[in-house]
Amino acid sequence: MKKAEISREHALYLRGLKRKSVLVQVLRAGVLILILGIWELIAATELVDPFIISSPSRVARMIASLAADGSLFYHVGTTLWETLAGFAVAVVLGTGIALLLWWSEGARRVLEPYIVVLNSLPKIALGPCIIIWFGSGSSAIVFMTVLVGIIVAIMHMLGGFMATDKNKILLLESMGAGKLQVLTKLVIPSAVPQFIGMLKISVGMAWIGSIMGEYIASKAGLGYLIVYGGQVMRLDLVMAATFILCVLAAGMYALVALAEKLLVKK
Repeated sequence: MKKAEISREHALYLRGLKRKSVLVQVLRAGVLILILGIWELIAATELVDPFIISSPSRVARMIASLAADGSLFYHVGTTLWETLAGFAVAVVLGTGIALLLWWSEGARRVLEPYIVVLNSLPKIALGPCIIIWFGSGSSAIVFMTVLVGIIVAIMHMLGGFMATDKNKILLLESMGAGKLQVLTKLVIPSAVPQFIGMLKISVGMAWIGSIMGEYIASKAGLGYLIVYGGQVMRLDLVMAATFILCVLAAGMYALVALAEKLLVKK
């Protein structure tokens, strides 16, 4: 009887959690619908000139127009592959460099101040140099994406590796484990939550880097559409490209969140 009572209480608890989760999702959707509705109403009643703020309906028509002539998929594809390439390179190189810095205390003590300085450097200042080095094509944009994300990846992962429980390290070493075994059996597994956190941050940094690169030097992409729309005073185009950018970034973040559920057991 007692076991049945506990089981029923647990079921009620789980049902309550599910109800709260559904409520959060509904409220999120409601907030978005409310914002879009107010925006559309302001534009329709011309409380603010629609030329200045555009409107959801005008943005939707612009997206449909871009899709109809095929340019939408070309520009989205260009930005997407540049972002994914820069994201992958920044994550792999950043994690690898963090591992090397954890392995060598001397290298870490020498290079850490330079990493901090590079992180504080406005990457946009290197724009002219990047154009000279890589030209005005996708290579320059991918490099900018890597440049924006790699230092953050290094610092985040290095912090995760260094946060490994020192008592556990001493225990493994006392049992005869070498440094490589400590790394593979303890340090890397314990840093998985930090790795997921780094991926979440790197998603945003990758999109910032790619759009920043397209601002500087591009002939295609969502950043190019935003710049071009601003130059010719087509705010509908600017807002459409920005909306698509938000959707893509949210989708990429959702994939990382899915990976977190698969890799991190809570």
